[in-house]
Amino acid sequence: MKLVAICDLDGTLLDSDEALVEAFVALGIDRSTVSFGHVIGEECKRLGIRVEDYVAVYDEEKVQPFTGVTEMIGRLGRWAVCSNKHPESGHAELNRLGWRPEEVFFTDSFDGPKSLGPVLAAMQLDPAGVVYLGDTAHDRECARQANVTFALAGWNPRAIAEPTDVVLSEPGELLGLLGF
Repeated sequence: MKLVAICDLDGTLLDSDEALVEAFVALGIDRSTVSFGHVIGEECKRLGIRVEDYVAVYDEEKVQPFTGVTEMIGRLGRWAVCSNKHPESGHAELNRLGWRPEEVFFTDSFDGPKSLGPVLAAMQLDPAGVVYLGDTAHDRECARQANVTFALAGWNPRAIAEPTDVVLSEPGELLGLLGF
């Protein structure tokens, strides 16, 4: 049986750290105070800026897939995106890259941090048939709460593995985990 992948976007499929930080810096925020893996609205509030201002200066054209991700995406059957990313920039990046996940859930889909429950329901998936690919402690917790296998995007240098993680060193390894 082939498993279904649900993927985080920033830091997992997309090497977007610099673009995310540059938008905050453009709004006068010190680079060293920016952190990753949060709901964009919460991070903007923490840093004292409006989400609308952040989205206006964020340059989705600078964001590129990590090496090997495009090839992996091209081989997936059913897959989805579950991300804390703002929907405007998230959809723009997916469209620019020509990626067509079956379901897309961005920060506007949740009341708070992302959750896999709505994605599983929309795709009519049993948690046992799913792998959630992410890069942060929040992604790991998201998978744990949904009783879904978590795989760490180990190709992101800032991803920190925990002992229970399935750590992937390159995107193509996800295909083997899924049974392709």
